[in-house]
Amino acid sequence: MNEAADSTRPIGVFDSGVGGLSVLRALRAELPLERFVYVADNGHAPYGERDDAHVLKRSHAIADYLITSHGIKALVVACNTATAAAIQTLRAAYPELPIVGIEPALKPAAALSKTGVIGVMATRGTLNSEKFRKLLAGLHGAGTFVLQPCDGLADAIERFDTNRIQSLCGEYTQSMGNFGGTTGEMDCLVLGCTHYAFVDSELATLVGNQINLLEGGAPVARQTRRLLDQFRPGTLNQNPASAQSNLPMFYSTGNVNLLESAVQRWLKMNCKTLALHLD
Repeated sequence: MNEAADSTRPIGVFDSGVGGLSVLRALRAELPLERFVYVADNGHAPYGERDDAHVLKRSHAIADYLITSHGIKALVVACNTATAAAIQTLRAAYPELPIVGIEPALKPAAALSKTGVIGVMATRGTLNSEKFRKLLAGLHGAGTFVLQPCDGLADAIERFDTNRIQSLCGEYTQSMGNFGGTTGEMDCLVLGCTHYAFVDSELATLVGNQINLLEGGAPVARQTRRLLDQFRPGTLNQNPASAQSNLPMFYSTGNVNLLESAVQRWLKMNCKTLALHLD
């Protein structure tokens, strides 16, 4: 395949549902000339409350679909749980494909925190994963991390159930302890699920606007650019005319209307979402 054709191939992005749209938003800001294909596996969501075997199977099925049906030039796993469960086996299965995962921003939070106490909100699947345990172990002595599994929150965001969102955000932030800038208080809150970026204003109201909220979309977008640059020079799209017509393609394995509504709400974009059936 020549460089011109290579540069116009899309980047694949997937999540268990709408949360990965926060990563897609960052990707489009960082790489405005690129084409994207987004798959929401909301027929099998939420991943964070599924076992690793299920998430692994779904991740490989979606990756295979994006490679064979869309000829993607890179894959972004826009889900903390799927990254933890499947990133290593995906890279082993597709060694020629740049694959970018996402992980909770513990390292940036530790560097930023002045109190040394950092809150982490994530799905139970992410917090229980070996990848997360290794990440946490690598930061031994860098700070105190207060871990909060947030059962049901991703699903509430998926369905845009505002009453349940407010109730769960209040319940989980209260159970974590005190937020603030004095000794023993949490001055950083890591949003360890891509869905949670869409309720940052609700969380800021609960913990205080002075608390640093950290999510992973922008670092993933920068890493995607770096990998494409390094993996095969000429892979990035350099044609400015592309920006006018490069609306993402959206696919859903579940409720198409939920994804369309989320795209309109959070990306300010009208889109046609296609139903996708994967075994």
